[in-house]
Amino acid sequence: MQMLIVAPEATVSGAFHSVADAIESIPDNNSTPTAIVLAPGIYREKLTLDKPFVTLLGMGESPADTVITYDDYANAQMPDGTRRRTFRSYTLFVHGHDITLRNLTVENASGDSKTHGQAIALYAECDRLFVDSCRILGHQDTLFTGPLPPQEYEPGGFTGPTESAPRTNCRQYYRNCYICGDVDFIFGSATAFFRKCTLESLRRTDAADDIQGYVTAASTPDGQEYGYVFCECSFLSGDCPSASVYLGRPWRDYARVVLVECDIDKHIHPAGFHDWGKTQAQETVFFAEYDSQNYPCPARNALYLDPSHVVDTAEQNHFTDRAAFVRLLDKAQAAHFSEEKVLSGDDGWTP
Repeated sequence: MQMLIVAPEATVSGAFHSVADAIESIPDNNSTPTAIVLAPGIYREKLTLDKPFVTLLGMGESPADTVITYDDYANAQMPDGTRRRTFRSYTLFVHGHDITLRNLTVENASGDSKTHGQAIALYAECDRLFVDSCRILGHQDTLFTGPLPPQEYEPGGFTGPTESAPRTNCRQYYRNCYICGDVDFIFGSATAFFRKCTLESLRRTDAADDIQGYVTAASTPDGQEYGYVFCECSFLSGDCPSASVYLGRPWRDYARVVLVECDIDKHIHPAGFHDWGKTQAQETVFFAEYDSQNYPCPARNALYLDPSHVVDTAEQNHFTDRAAFVRLLDKAQAAHFSEEKVLSGDDGWTP
């Protein structure tokens, strides 16, 4: 493996002084596994990593010791007088295939979503992407898992680095990560598996009865078998009121989000998911859960205590205050959403 060292100051002989310079030194058609090793520090850079077989590796004791940060945001005015918009607001854009991020922080530091609007920290349109033990920090639209949907809702809505790219499914694996935000802070069309991640919802407004946000806004294409799968993850909040956050809503009508053995705190609304006012989407989305814990209605989990119990349609739709279009999976159904089945694809990828 080739190794490139980056240090924020001239403290390491022969090291690059910026992440961008290290990336630039790698050939476009790279086929040699290459590790860009980042010394602890803060790297204020807006980055594009589009070289295959590259690992960005933070060398601190924790992901908080190595921070890639920038502060672009959707509501900012561009030199031509237009708004920057969502998809030009990213801090780190990863594109291509076989890229790994490990033990570092990617941050959009622009500020709250009420004044700044959407602000992407990690724009990930990359197949066989592995994000391991990282922090991804932002407010609205923190993590975009590309590709984009086929068509924007309004002209110019997809202005950004992949607006004209083919809409090719990307498989992405997030393990032991911390991801925070408020509105739609994980969104996009990719097949993405999240294992043992912490998803923290941030408070957006002061009013106690406001909806504070939505964790996901999937845009899974019609016919794509897998969208987002969260396995053994924790959905929590330090300051959002009870029942003020939804697990997700459909950015597009065929959104697919599945939770398997996750811990869910009281900030999650009893309905679980929201239809975004798209009544037609209730017939096409796949929002489902298996063996979630710490519900507002813990009796629902009693359904799992009898292994011979067969979950019928009435129980799937009315076992708690969950929305009628949210499904309760049994053990056999949940097995269809294993890490191997979700990520292996035609090439047998095992991150």
